[in-house]
Amino acid sequence: MTQTSAQTAPSQGRLNGDAAGERAAPSPLAARLVPYGFARSGQILVAHQYADSLEVWISERTSEAALAEIARNYGTVSVVRVPADDLAQAINQAYARQDGSAAQVVGEVEGEVDLSRLMQDIPEVEDLLESEDDAPIIRMINALLTQAAREQASDIHIEPFENASVVRFRVDGTLRDVVRPKKALHGALISRIKIMAQLDIAEKRLPQDGRITLRVGGRPVDVRVSTLPTGHGERAVLRLLEKDAARLNLEALGMASDTLGKFDKLIGKPHGIVLVTGPTGSGKTTTLYASMSRLETATTNIMTVEDPIEYDLSGIGQTQVNERIGMSFARALRSILRQDPDIIMIGEIRDLETAQIAVQASLTGHLVLATLHTNDAASAVTRLTDMGVEPYLLASSLLGVLAQRLVRRLCPVCREERTEEDGSKRWHPVGCDRCGQSGYAGRRGVYELLLIDETIRALIHRNAADAEILEAGRAHGMRTLREDSERWLASGLTSLEEVIRVTGGA
Repeated sequence: MTQTSAQTAPSQGRLNGDAAGERAAPSPLAARLVPYGFARSGQILVAHQYADSLEVWISERTSEAALAEIARNYGTVSVVRVPADDLAQAINQAYARQDGSAAQVVGEVEGEVDLSRLMQDIPEVEDLLESEDDAPIIRMINALLTQAAREQASDIHIEPFENASVVRFRVDGTLRDVVRPKKALHGALISRIKIMAQLDIAEKRLPQDGRITLRVGGRPVDVRVSTLPTGHGERAVLRLLEKDAARLNLEALGMASDTLGKFDKLIGKPHGIVLVTGPTGSGKTTTLYASMSRLETATTNIMTVEDPIEYDLSGIGQTQVNERIGMSFARALRSILRQDPDIIMIGEIRDLETAQIAVQASLTGHLVLATLHTNDAASAVTRLTDMGVEPYLLASSLLGVLAQRLVRRLCPVCREERTEEDGSKRWHPVGCDRCGQSGYAGRRGVYELLLIDETIRALIHRNAADAEILEAGRAHGMRTLREDSERWLASGLTSLEEVIRVTGGA
């Protein structure tokens, strides 16, 4: 690597991992030679410290003044160019308090809870990576939220039991223990979370719901908080919702190219209903958001009714449901129809009234995108007719149903290929530090797209069973969830055990 100063043209380099070959990960100790605020604003990272030089990572967004300042203070530096997005991610990871993980902070605070500091107000929006507040409970919660965001956890569970409190993260759809604070800390943790979510800390007998708005590593994160009384105290579940829609891409989510082409045609129709179905946590809402990001917003009026609003989408009118004040899905929908929409997205069809309004909207010239809780595409028809929607109306309005699941990706570091008894080779999970010993890291989608043609329309009209609709769909080329997952098995991206767990093998 070429030794250089701030004034010399930087050498080329790459990050480790997928983007970067074998380059060593940045050292948190080296990174902290300069403050986080300086690194983030200047888009510059001190990645490694050697005996006589520093290795500094920069991108096209790096401030020349920041590089010159580091060279002035530390002398010779080796400059490595990396993509701007990779650099931003590396900065956040390097400063994410590896020495202040949730487990370590718990150990620091268990004997020194200062309840008077617990009542401190916090700013409406704060960046946790810049927070150095030494109040033990605040530091612990900050560490939990920061670590959860770093590990891309979707939920944090704080649960009381007879002799301990357990904190668990849901990562890639599965829960795992993170830390076990002493029971004496549990009440203080819950109270602090309630303060942050603007809930009533004196009310411990009733469930409460609230929100916290934060910034973690420069990324806005909305935290939905739910508390519930139990026999051993209140438990809290925090749902982390990143308010950044830049990652919404159907190809990146794992949709096959032929399925994507058919789905694009569906969402390009001028009117009708397109449903996305699956159980809780299967990625339905993310698929709808990714679908809307493919639509033309300049010439169409796109409006949504959601609970909650998970991503902020530019050029789209988004409405939040609030049942406590009577703002239900049905009421919001009726109001939206008076706002001259072209496309309407419904976060979830939960009842007959919402379903009926959706059908009527589709029949009067609107495209309606919605989610529904069903196990597969064909059963969405039965679900809506069971709600009370007339089959002849559904047959006239439904365009297609996309069922989906998320399968976990095998960890690329520790996955292992083994020869099976029949002589075939399959990849299996092993477990390492990178994947938290789970053997998996990240998820990809598997999809089942049922297109409503004249044959299936006739079946819906005469109230046919799910099995008949399924067979008609397969006769016209539909792949089931299990069949779609074969592409991930063939590429070694996931394991047979994971596919069976998610799809049931059907």
